[in-house]
Amino acid sequence: MKNTKTLTRVALLVAIELVMKMVGLGSVPVGPLYMSFLTLPIAVGAITMGPAVGALLGGVFGAVSFYDAITGASAMTGALFQVSPVNTFILCVGMRVLMGLCCGLIFSSLKRFDKPGTWSYIVSAMSAPFLNTVFFMGWIVLAFYGCDYVQNLVSVKGAANPFMFVVLLVYIALIQPVGFLISTFLFLFAEFNILTYKEDRKLGFSVVFALVCAVGIYAMFKYGFKMPLPQGILKGIF
Repeated sequence: MKNTKTLTRVALLVAIELVMKMVGLGSVPVGPLYMSFLTLPIAVGAITMGPAVGALLGGVFGAVSFYDAITGASAMTGALFQVSPVNTFILCVGMRVLMGLCCGLIFSSLKRFDKPGTWSYIVSAMSAPFLNTVFFMGWIVLAFYGCDYVQNLVSVKGAANPFMFVVLLVYIALIQPVGFLISTFLFLFAEFNILTYKEDRKLGFSVVFALVCAVGIYAMFKYGFKMPLPQGILKGIF
């Protein structure tokens, strides 16, 4: 019975990923890259059901990304696919599988030191977009840095070395993202209450976790990276 529930939850998260992609909520084009929100269901799956599920959901994300590369829907991965289909597959699929796996492993490790189950959830959830960026950009540098497409970007951005190239490209990709302070809170709150077993549900924790993650991500971009996000109905408050 429990296995059936787990399969149902995995299927639900896969469906959420695909629907987010289909309706345009999965990623927002910013410069040559896409700012992706698909790491959210991956983090939820990795935390609530383990590293294997995180890897599986990462693979779904990667498959969607690789399809964009093949069809040319993504300018960057489409150009890199012309350079090396194999390395582009590793970039799109392999790095996302690794990201989901690592997110789950991070939570499993931190949970040992967080018996009440508070900060380990927050750190693990926020590790997903961080690892996605590190692995994705890292593989671009390792496999594609010498190709004409990337070197043209390096020249245009004035990067002196691979590290600066990654920093500048990530900065440009995130400078005009779509804000999701309220939507992220509602999304995380709903998913944790839907996907968590009834006997394990903690309403208070769900509220605090969703709120801290949403505000933390918002504050990180606005104050840490100096990239203000759209405030929506909260304009003038934050």
